[in-house]
Amino acid sequence: MKILIRSARIVSKNTTLNGLVRDIFIDNGIITQLDELIDVEADEIIEGNNLCVSIGWFDMRVHAKDPGYEHKESLYSLEKAALAGGFSSLALLPNTKPVVQTRESIHYLKRAGDLVKFYPMAAVTVNTDGKDFTEMIDLHEAGAVAFSDGEHPLQNPDILLKTLQYLTQFGGVLINQPEDKNLTHFGQMHDGVVSALIGMKGMPNMAEEIMIMRDLKLLEYVMDTPFGDLSNDKSLLHFSCISTAESVNLIRQGKAKGLPISCDVAAHQLCFTEGDLVDFDTNFKVNPPFRTAADVKALWAGLADGTIDTIVSDHTPHDEESKKLEFDVADFGAIGLETLFAAVNTYNEGLSLEEIIEKITINPRRILRLPIPQIAVGEKANLTIFSQDETWVYVEKNIVSSAKNSPFIGKQLKGKAIAVISK
Repeated sequence: MKILIRSARIVSKNTTLNGLVRDIFIDNGIITQLDELIDVEADEIIEGNNLCVSIGWFDMRVHAKDPGYEHKESLYSLEKAALAGGFSSLALLPNTKPVVQTRESIHYLKRAGDLVKFYPMAAVTVNTDGKDFTEMIDLHEAGAVAFSDGEHPLQNPDILLKTLQYLTQFGGVLINQPEDKNLTHFGQMHDGVVSALIGMKGMPNMAEEIMIMRDLKLLEYVMDTPFGDLSNDKSLLHFSCISTAESVNLIRQGKAKGLPISCDVAAHQLCFTEGDLVDFDTNFKVNPPFRTAADVKALWAGLADGTIDTIVSDHTPHDEESKKLEFDVADFGAIGLETLFAAVNTYNEGLSLEEIIEKITINPRRILRLPIPQIAVGEKANLTIFSQDETWVYVEKNIVSSAKNSPFIGKQLKGKAIAVISK
């Protein structure tokens, strides 16, 4: 198939063409021409006002519900949602049924994607129960791009320490959401003024921050032993879904010490605060919870100075039976693939377009040790075409995902994916 992209501004820090407006001709999945004006016959022409093009977007935190929970979302509908949101690649958490902890489960996920490439993460511990280790080297060789217990943060410090020591032997990366479950037990939202006013048990900032302190200290120990003899400066420990100002500060300090760490923030954490929960809308029930305006401001500052490496959707699909309930019994989580870019672009506090795109293209691949696509003649096409200016309203009937649990329903957003081209 021959595809011609007309007059698109290239947005990609890893090319000298960044900022230039070019036509791009793709023949059978390969970029064959890249020029100011290309006059060729094409099967499909993509054009519009103020189009932009970047390498394909990558979301490195997605909750796959297939296998085991297909009633929430199948891999087929997950792929459709990813394409609607502009993503050519997804890294999938291992919390399926069965858990992703065998070669067969990794191969199942790797084979599933068609236009979207699925990169499975494997569990650190058997059944993600935090007790016994999985066969991590075998899973790495089978294609696991990272190791994580996903929805179940590692609570045992010895397990985390030994995991870090183990992963240094083959260049693996541990992805862990920092949360002390003992401090968030029965919690429903951020522990603050609003939780006190509406009578909800809170989830305190320190539940996240204490775990970051612990993990940084354990990592320092690893780096001071023979286990820490890393051959490069790539991330060994990735903190996922940070949400507080002090978390940003702690990770900033860790990076200043030269520790091999990275982190991400969920897009919805940049857009809402604890005050948005006063109506008890369960679409706003997420973990980590929405924090204060000061925390949101610190998250944006962390993105701007490079402390926060990537932006993720933390896409967590749920069926109605899991969400349309009383607030205290509803499940945590929100879908986010279709709104990630638009949400960040709409609520943006000072990031350039290049910086936003870098955090959903280059940085996730760098952290996961994956090849970074190029926009150049002769390269395989892995592209996202999008508009930074298009405004639209996210309405439930137009949601592509089979799940509808989003805090952005009814919101006017700015910025939209137009097409994804991926070979």
